[in-house]
This record gives sequence, C-alpha cells and structure tokens, in this order.
Amino acid sequence: MSSDFPKLTLVLGGANSGKSAYAEALCIAAGLQKTYIATAQSFDDEMAAKIKHHQITRGDGWHTRECPLDFATQLGAGITLVDCLTMWISNHLMAQTTPDADAAIASLDAHHAPVVCVSNETGLGVVPDNALARRFRTLQGRINQQMAARADLVIFVAAGLPMVLKGTLPKGMP
Repeated sequence: MSSDFPKLTLVLGGANSGKSAYAEALCIAAGLQKTYIATAQSFDDEMAAKIKHHQITRGDGWHTRECPLDFATQLGAGITLVDCLTMWISNHLMAQTTPDADAAIASLDAHHAPVVCVSNETGLGVVPDNALARRFRTLQGRINQQMAARADLVIFVAAGLPMVLKGTLPKGMP
C-alpha cells in the first residue's frame, strides 16, 4: 500500500456511473484489509437484486457491515468503503430522522485508517416536483459539499471514467 493513501476520499457520480466499482478498485489497490459499509436496505425485489449484484461483483476479501443509519461507528481497521452516502440519507428520511453529517465527519476525522465514501451527485438533474424529493436533493448537496470540503481526495466518475476534482491520486492507484 502506498503510504500516501488519502485519509478521506469522496467518490461522486450519477446513478450507474461506475462510482462504486471505481471506489472498490481504489480500496483493492490500497492493499489493506477491506471493510465494506453497506448502507442500502432491501425493501423490494429490485433492490435485493442490486445488492446481490454488488456483492457478487465485489468478490471475496471484504468484511461487510450493514449500517443503514450509523456507518461512522463501524469503520474498519484497514481501509473502509462506505457505499453509499446517498442511501444513508434516504434511510434517514424514510425513518423520519435527519442524518448528522457533522458527527459522521467528526468520526471520519478521528478514525486512524483510510476511508473511501461513495455518493451520488444529484445537482445535475431537474428540480424535483415534490417536497420530499427537494429535501433529499438539498440534504444530499449539503452533505456532499461538507464531505468534499473535508476530503483529501475527491473524484467524480462519469461513464466509468474518473476525474480528480481535489487532491492527487497516490501512485499505483487506478
């Protein structure tokens, strides 16, 4: 593992942009024990299939922790992948609670090992037509901005192609 691997990396992108696959490749390239924080919950067959697909494509060698509401207390000893902040926010809205981004960022700051967070960039689409969707978009945008401000490395993925927005990829990283 490169000793200069960023402590906090944020990987952004649209839905099905390749951001999760890219974040997984970063974690694998780090050469450390890998923890996968799964924030998604399976409420229907479509989501169950998506979760299963992620598990299969991720492969072995990951210690998985399911954390729909409180991922920040479950970070691993090696490198941790939080996939994803978007589902974490959605889970809170469904539970009628507000995600505490400040507490999550404080936990990430206090954590001793690298963390890679995945999040959807929702600011590129149309204005949602209902209050809940607009609240979600506002929360997502605010939390993405907070995470990006704190992150050492921010990467935007479009069509599977990574673009570094902030920081520098360590040598040997995809």
